[in-house]
Amino acid sequence: MAKKRMFSLDVVDTDDFLEMPSAAQALYFHLGMHGDDDGFVANPRKITRAIGCTSADMQALISRGFVIPFESGVIAIRDWRINNDLKNDRYRPSLYTEEKEALLLDDSKRYILDTYCFQSGSDPETEHNVTQPNVT
Repeated sequence: MAKKRMFSLDVVDTDDFLEMPSAAQALYFHLGMHGDDDGFVANPRKITRAIGCTSADMQALISRGFVIPFESGVIAIRDWRINNDLKNDRYRPSLYTEEKEALLLDDSKRYILDTYCFQSGSDPETEHNVTQPNVT
């Protein structure tokens, strides 16, 4: 993990960010400092407690879309690619490959959930053509 991180004013100087409680804003910066090179944080609850924030502050970041939570407990910082750009010779891929595979980058370099990855069951469901009957 790198020792230096950046934060873009395009993210943190928006009304949406500045209207959050200052504790939630501080939590965002601390999470950003602990993110791996792909923007994943393995221990967000530990960081939240360590800096004196609450789960309500984390919930503010989640509800406003600044972080993306996963069932594993890992979070992804949505605007990671806007905030940080590492040279290829310094980049180390994330250990959280399953979570990373569940994300896409939109045109503005923000992470979004790939909803196709979250179908119920272990196999993708077959789409049925409602205009033509299935022939077996």
